[in-house]
Amino acid sequence: MAKAKLEYIWLDGYKPTQSLRSKTKIEDDFSGNLEDCSMWSFDGSSTEQAEGGKSDCLLKPVFICPDPQRKNGYLVMCEVLNADGTPHVTNGRATIEDDDNDFWFGFEQEYFLWDMKIDKPLGFPAEGFPTRPQGPYYCSVGAQNAYGRYIIEEHLDVCLDAGLNVEGINAEVATGQWEFQIFAKGAKAAGDQIWVARYLLERIGEKYGVSINWHCKPLGDTDWNGSGMHANFSNSVLRTAGSKEVYAEICEAFGKTPEIIKAHIDVYGADNHLRLTGKHETQSIDQFSYGVSDRGASIRIPIATVERGWKGWLEDRRPNSAADPYKVAAVIISTVKSAGVVLA
Repeated sequence: MAKAKLEYIWLDGYKPTQSLRSKTKIEDDFSGNLEDCSMWSFDGSSTEQAEGGKSDCLLKPVFICPDPQRKNGYLVMCEVLNADGTPHVTNGRATIEDDDNDFWFGFEQEYFLWDMKIDKPLGFPAEGFPTRPQGPYYCSVGAQNAYGRYIIEEHLDVCLDAGLNVEGINAEVATGQWEFQIFAKGAKAAGDQIWVARYLLERIGEKYGVSINWHCKPLGDTDWNGSGMHANFSNSVLRTAGSKEVYAEICEAFGKTPEIIKAHIDVYGADNHLRLTGKHETQSIDQFSYGVSDRGASIRIPIATVERGWKGWLEDRRPNSAADPYKVAAVIISTVKSAGVVLA
């Protein structure tokens, strides 16, 4: 049997935003099953996760899928553990309390394709801004509107070939800005797939010399949109409630105290104050609101939820494009549970 190439992927300890890291492990007669992926280790002193005198950190495989870009390849998402087997402080996945996979998540991942030669989005001129403001680029077609489609189409194909549950892609409102959506039943599964999809996009960018800019407001204080990672979520209560009052109670739990609001903002991505300004379909970072079909609210109640008789999901529009989906899911689950709503 051919030797298998297992790409072990993990998150480093860089602040305020963690980065992806990976290295290849060669295995003989590999089955392709997660349970046959052995624990591995890495030098945590090189990733801001350990000191040089005690540098070993462990990699615990938690998700595996085929690697469409490599012959006999597999992508292995890992949690980082301390040398004693306990979760490392940078391990957001280990903080998720969703052992029964009652919570379902759909993340809308926005990002910019970035021209490194001019340090601007793909499609921008070397000097100044495009002659047309944002708008024509959203869900667009045509060389004058859509920039980098060859990259995002290749990314879509490899994600589907890997078995990731991508539910759609589209061009976003700014030049060179795109989005993909991933849904999974189980918060950990959703986070695993977002990170693997991000990894694949980064690697495709290497091929074309185009970087992926995950920053929430890479164009600064301009009238160009930032990037988010809207978190659509539900649990059995939200999916079966049939009650406007239940939805209101859960929504209000998210804004109940300043401490709860801060707990969310703290993990919703660095520099979010640059994006959550009350403009460009956002609520101000210092305010909390919710409303039906309101894209300017912190929490949007989708119209589909209402039309289904208040049985559906909610969308937290505050997480930004660079946020860790594991940490986003963990705090959302904690807040929904704190509402204490139990259906008879």
